[in-house]
Amino acid sequence: MADWSKILSKGDVEDRRGSPLAIAGGSLGVLGIGFVLLINILSGGSIDMNSVLNQLQTSGGQSSLTSEEFAGADTYETFTSTVLGSVNDVWKQVFVKSGKTYVEPKLVLFRSATSSGCGVATSQVGPHYCPADSTIYIDETFYDELQNKFGAKGGDVAEAYVLSHEVGHHVQYQLGVLGQSSSQTYEESIAVELQADCFAGIWAHSVASLGVFEPGEINEALDAAASVGDDRIQEVVLGRSRPENWTHGSSKQRVQWFNVGYTKGSTSACNTFDA
Repeated sequence: MADWSKILSKGDVEDRRGSPLAIAGGSLGVLGIGFVLLINILSGGSIDMNSVLNQLQTSGGQSSLTSEEFAGADTYETFTSTVLGSVNDVWKQVFVKSGKTYVEPKLVLFRSATSSGCGVATSQVGPHYCPADSTIYIDETFYDELQNKFGAKGGDVAEAYVLSHEVGHHVQYQLGVLGQSSSQTYEESIAVELQADCFAGIWAHSVASLGVFEPGEINEALDAAASVGDDRIQEVVLGRSRPENWTHGSSKQRVQWFNVGYTKGSTSACNTFDA
């Protein structure tokens, strides 16, 4: 396990796990892994999204857990805040060097569903970034799905990779990479996701220099990146790969671009749009 005690910074984390919140209205404009949405696109629209949303509305978006179970900061909340703090430290330095000001994102931990600036955050959607409120939404049970269904090995560094990828979208939003147009080609969508992977690699490069990782632990992040490749997901869901429906890039591409950021440690190396 990585030595997170070497990181003293903390990020802004709100723990809503166990909070029975009704689903708010709004658009589902989220960025990131977006698991049900991603699988729906990759499978050619074979998942009934109306059914998913109707189930959430019927349940009121409530968790079966009580708020008392999450009173005070537990181990996962502390871990998440520490990782977020370390990612923020990296991007503060990058922005200062370019004469810009980095605005830290907020992170919400939840179970089942919760309201967001983009309308609704659900466990089915998976970890994602909402640009409307500059907030990352994570249900940590997503990592169980990643291991049980898609064969990821798991681990704290793998979870930190997912979080740093979502912060990568926050960075893109602040730099104007996101939000420039209301629609994207699938090539542009893939470029955005691969750049977020590269940005996650830059974070890992910085943390590795602090001696946080044990030898070989970076492989947890590489394994997670491979597990959420479009081809891997399609092979599990459909039994075959359909590149024309890709949105995030193949397992090989995701590992490749994380490695670019990890080895180079520079944003100038993350120009996935011209690759």
